Amino acid sequence: MPADEADAVRGLDPARTDPLNAPVLVARRGRGHWSARPGDAPRVLSPAQVAGAWHGRAPLVVHRPATARRLGLDPAHLNAFDLLELFAFINPAETPPPTARGLAAALDVEAPGTDAASEIACIRAIARRLIKVASIKLRLPEPAALLHDAAQAGWIWGAPLIAASGAVPPADSWGMRVWGRLPEWQEQPPEGRPTQLGVLPEEAVQRLERLTGAGAEPRPEQRRYAMHASLAFAARHEGEGPAVVLAEAGTGTGKTLGYIAPASLWAERNGGTVWISTYTKNLQKQIDDELDRLYPDLDEKTRRVVVRKGRENYLCLLNYQDAVRRSDALGPDRVGLALMARWVGATRDGALYGGDFPGWLAELIGRRATLDLTDHRGECIYSACEHYRRCFIERAQRRSRRARVVVANHALVMVQAAAGGDDPFGPDRFVFDEGHHLFDAADSAFAVDLSGREGEELRRWIAGREGQRRSRARGLRDRVGDLVAGRPAAEEALAEAMRAARALPAEGWRQRLDDGQPDGPFEVFLARARGAVLARSPAGADAPYGLEAPVAPPGPELIAAAADLEAALRLLEVPLGRLAETLAGLLDDEADTLEPGDRARIDATARAISRRAAGLVKSWREMLAVVEDGPPAHHVDWLAIDRAFGRDIDVALKRRWIDPMLPFARVFGERARGLLVTSATLTGGRLPQRPSAADADAAAAAGEPVPEAPSSREGLVNRDGLASRDGLDWQTAYTRAGARHIASTPQTLSLPSPFDYGQAALALVVTDLRRSSADQISAAYRELFLAAGGGALGLFTAVRRLRVVHDRIAGALDAAGISLYAQHVDPLDTATLVDIFRAEEESCLLGTDAVRDGVDVPGRSLRLLVLDRVPWPRPDILHRARRLAFGGHHHDDAIVRLRLRQAFGRLIRARDDHGVFVLLDGALPTRLTTAFPEGVRVERVGIAEAIRRTRGFLHPDHAGVAPDVGDGTPGAGSGPAGTGGGLPRPDASGNNRDPGGA
Repeated sequence: MPADEADAVRGLDPARTDPLNAPVLVARRGRGHWSARPGDAPRVLSPAQVAGAWHGRAPLVVHRPATARRLGLDPAHLNAFDLLELFAFINPAETPPPTARGLAAALDVEAPGTDAASEIACIRAIARRLIKVASIKLRLPEPAALLHDAAQAGWIWGAPLIAASGAVPPADSWGMRVWGRLPEWQEQPPEGRPTQLGVLPEEAVQRLERLTGAGAEPRPEQRRYAMHASLAFAARHEGEGPAVVLAEAGTGTGKTLGYIAPASLWAERNGGTVWISTYTKNLQKQIDDELDRLYPDLDEKTRRVVVRKGRENYLCLLNYQDAVRRSDALGPDRVGLALMARWVGATRDGALYGGDFPGWLAELIGRRATLDLTDHRGECIYSACEHYRRCFIERAQRRSRRARVVVANHALVMVQAAAGGDDPFGPDRFVFDEGHHLFDAADSAFAVDLSGREGEELRRWIAGREGQRRSRARGLRDRVGDLVAGRPAAEEALAEAMRAARALPAEGWRQRLDDGQPDGPFEVFLARARGAVLARSPAGADAPYGLEAPVAPPGPELIAAAADLEAALRLLEVPLGRLAETLAGLLDDEADTLEPGDRARIDATARAISRRAAGLVKSWREMLAVVEDGPPAHHVDWLAIDRAFGRDIDVALKRRWIDPMLPFARVFGERARGLLVTSATLTGGRLPQRPSAADADAAAAAGEPVPEAPSSREGLVNRDGLASRDGLDWQTAYTRAGARHIASTPQTLSLPSPFDYGQAALALVVTDLRRSSADQISAAYRELFLAAGGGALGLFTAVRRLRVVHDRIAGALDAAGISLYAQHVDPLDTATLVDIFRAEEESCLLGTDAVRDGVDVPGRSLRLLVLDRVPWPRPDILHRARRLAFGGHHHDDAIVRLRLRQAFGRLIRARDDHGVFVLLDGALPTRLTTAFPEGVRVERVGIAEAIRRTRGFLHPDHAGVAPDVGDGTPGAGSGPAGTGGGLPRPDASGNNRDPGGA
């Protein structure tokens, strides 16, 4: 397209669309720094002035939506040369942090300083580098074709890039139809059952030495760990159960390579597959990176290593194709799809979460062209899809059958193991890293919710999306109609299931509940459940948060509604079961005529009906049948209303295992030959020697039993007869790893971190803040972050408090040149926020438990960690049942110790790290301070002292500078303990109110 035509599409003056001579805008909170042309010093402009300067003058920016947000402007009305879009087009499947510093590091451009002028100069240098690279790369046929597509759709970069590269679209390019040039996978015969030769400890050490390489720093703890991990890969003999190994290894031990060594050796020796499972996608990526040592050749690694995620994490090519067909020739969707085409052609595995997809791209080009293209509605049609042999999900599944190492997540591994228990070629050696989260993962994997959203989703899965023509969602008739055609029994079962599905909630069920007009037995039950919760909740209908209530005692209306719904669901379960049996029978009846693709489609569909439909409906019926009498042993049922921003989003009857490790042990105890469960925080930490007088007094005042301590650090036996050695709480590890339910005796090991925590870290508990005062807590975060000069992570036990603190401190930090980012505030995924925080050493980040667990930020980027409260478990119905089953306050203490250990573990990640840990809650019992590593002295101080100590520890050269105390520093002055002393500073708006309890 000629440049003038492309500019006309955008409505811009062609003379003002040369990016190398365009203005540059750097935004700070409430102000912009504008440089009109190269060489001009930046001017500071108000948001209104920026909007005026922006009109008709598209500037160079990094992350247009974030730039607009900082100025309080609407991103939809601001056109700009966003360097992130250009980077994504030129270097697809690369994921730098979405900042000028992040792009500079990715392009080997000199990093900017903290001042706006330096950042503006860096942005111009990045633009020059990217356009230079584009002038070469975009001459290739496929990118040239996509560039012209994007330019025709009005992409602001289109005309400049065409001019710079001279790109000419070839006549035979795939262009937007990028699926056509993806390679097809081929069916492979099964490799057969792996042999069961064991790995000796000394062999594991030899493999470890190969992985670490000659000249590596000696790490005796890592050698010892590898030897212990090898016990999970020992040969098994008749009468022996699975080898269960529990291994705790402190940060810095090198446990990842420690277990990769014996795992990879076993897989190669036996021709089998080891599944390595994690709780977070962040650790998945770290393990994948470490496997480069094992397979430095990319082609070999592609054959031998597979990173697996759930189906909902992958791009669906059919969804992408439909989006391309629906997109207009002009418009942002078309531009976004061109950028996605670049990524589709370059991605390693097609994963939109936790892989090589830049998370920030979804905000730049919209969810419709990115994250909404996943297969998240269960609408896959398998071999009936024209992209079946190019499908990223199918490819990953087939590669994992022949891989040596599969890196997956806990939820997927549990679902795969439970569903594939009869697979003779399935894996039987597992490594569960982040093992302290196994309990939580099993809790989710084996949970059952009879809810409005689940019911609506099941109806859509059976009947298709009713009344929405543009949707691709297909019902059962579309997916299996051709398979059952001519088989009367199957056709009748399908017809019965379609009729019975009308009892499930249809779209609009929430509004009908609000209007008091439920339609059908499912919605009537939801209305009765909702009424029961509201009747028993002190907060009532006005509560902004979720509500729950026990089922017992159920009222007669709830009992009657449950019986009606159970009968309706039986009319659905029976035909679905017959349909699944019929489809499964085809695999035997027509084994000699079915094509491999048809076999896979029939098998997958039959399993889906049995698991997703018949299995789920059966569980619902079991729950409804005991509404009057109560759930069976080992379970707890309750009614719940889920809310967001004060609005009901779901109503449910929920069931959980009191101990979800019972079904976990049943699945893996039967199929596994070796289980390694490992973590830096597997045990509950050190057990307290004896209760302090203060703890005894506090317990007595609260009416709780005085905590007891073991009389000896050696040989303590807990109530299950499981030994706690070396003064460590192994009972927590046995419970949360499921070892108490597996017949084999676990082999245990705990290795401390090699770090000198006494020198590297400072732990402070602030005693003079009122926890309910949003003013005091916000001021404490602000002053601590300023004392550290950035590099601070603020952790919260509630999203509401996080948002309040963010709003009150962002302006003050920005004025000090410190950028503040936050989960649940910034519309970026957690991984991207952490990437920014890691790259920007002077920035700060606020987050919740997703940031507390599994995040690796070594160096100066994280030098202060502030936790708002003692992370006690929420005392809900489920927790009360578990507290009763697992030892009362000992169970609570174990959870808090694990959370504190995880939070503190974010702080010191390398030998040279130094950091301060601050807990803004003086109610931390002394007995729980054993959660911190040996050598860490926990000190109780006022907030003014905490600020002084933080500044002095992190900036010893400036330790003599008197801190700003008494005039706004909370806790300063001579106020009584617990009042915070001096008054907190007002926020940027002058608001000094305390909402209380925020």
